[in-house]
Amino acid sequence: MLTIHNLSHQGTFDASHLASAGLAQVADRLHQDHLREGRFSFLLTGILYANAITTVSPTYAREIQTPEHGVGLDGFLRSRADVLRGILNGIDDAEWDPATDPLIPHHFTADELEGKERCKVDLLSAAGLPYRHDVPLVGVVSRLAWQKGFDLCEEVLPAMLARRRFQLAVLGTGERRYEDFFFRLAQAFPRQVAYLPAFSEKLAHTIEAASDLFLMPSRYEPCGLNQMYSLRYGTPPIVHRTGGLADTVWNYDPTTGRGTGFAFDHFDATGLTWALGRALDLWGDGSGPELDRWRKLQRNGMRLPLGWSHRIGEYLDLYRLVAPEA
Repeated sequence: MLTIHNLSHQGTFDASHLASAGLAQVADRLHQDHLREGRFSFLLTGILYANAITTVSPTYAREIQTPEHGVGLDGFLRSRADVLRGILNGIDDAEWDPATDPLIPHHFTADELEGKERCKVDLLSAAGLPYRHDVPLVGVVSRLAWQKGFDLCEEVLPAMLARRRFQLAVLGTGERRYEDFFFRLAQAFPRQVAYLPAFSEKLAHTIEAASDLFLMPSRYEPCGLNQMYSLRYGTPPIVHRTGGLADTVWNYDPTTGRGTGFAFDHFDATGLTWALGRALDLWGDGSGPELDRWRKLQRNGMRLPLGWSHRIGEYLDLYRLVAPEA
């Protein structure tokens, strides 16, 4: 069985390395058109010969069969669609549990959420931002990379911060362009934005616990874990509807009370503006009827079955299908 995480990483090498890779004797089993072009791919070879192929979310399994997300391998994956299956990743729900997490200053549960607000007070104080109960905090914990959709943030966040009431706490490092953007954003909005150019496991847990919303506008996302951590911590995510984000974050409907967050379909500034605006509108001033709706949204996410114990059965079923005699 071959499991694909990010299809962009294919293990493609110049054909001159066949001998040093120990593959010269089996070159006839590699893709011959690629060899004639002077290259060979470990991933493609696995796709051609695996008894079963999995990837880390059902939506990504469909997406990688399209030219938009197939990174040149979509035709091969379509030809093996009968053995391709998406199984959603899980999280360690013992490590990521707001009721017991040793890395956050105050604990809380879906039924008792007061500790979440105390986490927010502490984080804002440490970050040098003022606390107001009626202003929501949007968190970002990410590698700052093109894949993660931060070019949309460049287009959307300055104008939104200027005209809407919310704060932003960003933790992460990566491409210089995005680091510079968040530095400038924090300088332009010193009472609204804090940028922490680092990686810290403790801060990652704290931002998940303290934030009212989590921003994850990925261009593509095979599965994603941070949106699941956010759901577990009562922090509704704002996401682009792609890959595993589409499989875990569904637009909240205040009429029915169903949904787990805010998802936009089109990867553009209009889409992100709509989703962020809708989240802020639902928040309102964080009190009254808006608070009741917000609590329902939070609890929907916190009660989702996101741990690995809910995924193991799908893998066992697949193993039995591939190797029933085992």
